[in-house]
Amino acid sequence: MKNKVVIVGGGMVGAATAIKLAKQGASVTILEQQCIDPHAVLTSEKIDIRISAINRFSEALLDELGAMPLLRENRIAPYTQLEAYESVQNSLLFDSEEVGTSHLGHLIENSLTQASLWAQFEQWQIQVEQVDGLPMSITQSDDTVTLHYKNKTYTADLLVAADGGRSQVRHLVGIGVTGWQYQQSCMGVLIKIDAPQQTKTWQQFKQTGPIAFLPMHAPYANLIWYHDSAELARLKQLSNEQLKAEIQSNFFALPGDFSVEEKAVFPLSRQHANTYSQGRVVLVGDAAHTINPLAGQGVNLGFKDVAALAEALESTDDFGCPLALHKYEKKRRLDNLAMMSMMDACYFGFSNDIKPLKHLRNLALKVADNAGVLKKQVLKHAMGGDF
Repeated sequence: MKNKVVIVGGGMVGAATAIKLAKQGASVTILEQQCIDPHAVLTSEKIDIRISAINRFSEALLDELGAMPLLRENRIAPYTQLEAYESVQNSLLFDSEEVGTSHLGHLIENSLTQASLWAQFEQWQIQVEQVDGLPMSITQSDDTVTLHYKNKTYTADLLVAADGGRSQVRHLVGIGVTGWQYQQSCMGVLIKIDAPQQTKTWQQFKQTGPIAFLPMHAPYANLIWYHDSAELARLKQLSNEQLKAEIQSNFFALPGDFSVEEKAVFPLSRQHANTYSQGRVVLVGDAAHTINPLAGQGVNLGFKDVAALAEALESTDDFGCPLALHKYEKKRRLDNLAMMSMMDACYFGFSNDIKPLKHLRNLALKVADNAGVLKKQVLKHAMGGDF
């Protein structure tokens, strides 16, 4: 008899979970407040300001799930170099040639990744139901879990919470989180740039917070600008031309002239669920952990959750088995925590102007850039494994 799985949230991680578990023989239903037409999204000329740096592990997973072939026909931008620096004299440059691969990853609009996954649902008989509002309660027995909405209930062997950092499912089963709000926010700026296709992404650490250049499919790029919330609120109110002048004063390494197309400000937070499961309910992606987006690792951690959950469920006939869900958490918790801590170390270590620390961190970047084998291992880890 098929395991019945209900997934709350059809974003990138929820959709990937649905396909992965359906391929393992489960009957899957996704509950989503905002359903999409994948064909319409994939053929639209509207550019999504929300993008992710899809690493090689995630690329392999998306290939396995059937989404990557569609993405390769669309607007994606492979990047071959990633540079981090405070001053140009002391930089850390990762290059795909160092590990003998054609690229480090791809910069892809989130909406395209989601749509490419949704396009696989029919093949795997995944049902999508649009729900009105948030779930109201969850009840569990030894054998089932039931999710209650205002006018409907859903009963399954396993309930997957893929409903983001403010997960209602997580709240309803009483799983707490630890974490904090950062004192800064992050502005994303979509620009149209007069330059050929770029393959290098970079981040510069400044006292006021990092800035970054993410080359999308030409002629577009995404700028990331960390600053205190009040300053970003001021910048957001500027006209596109006024904002362009501010960008030109702060982003010195842009490859050509550009126009500002769109802007958005996002609050920054870090949180980690105290446990990844409760009974027959399991958390994946941002419902389990939200990370400083400094290196674009958030969705990659979520995709690793998907693979680990599927692996843990392979050895059981009951997808809601708490022992299998604990096995999933054991594999993922330390890796997620390590990446969260590393991002915080970079963020806090560079966001100040203490002179001795400034000297040490620039020295650290210079040493790391010449670290040989160790540098290659760090690069492979960032790519998600050995490629």
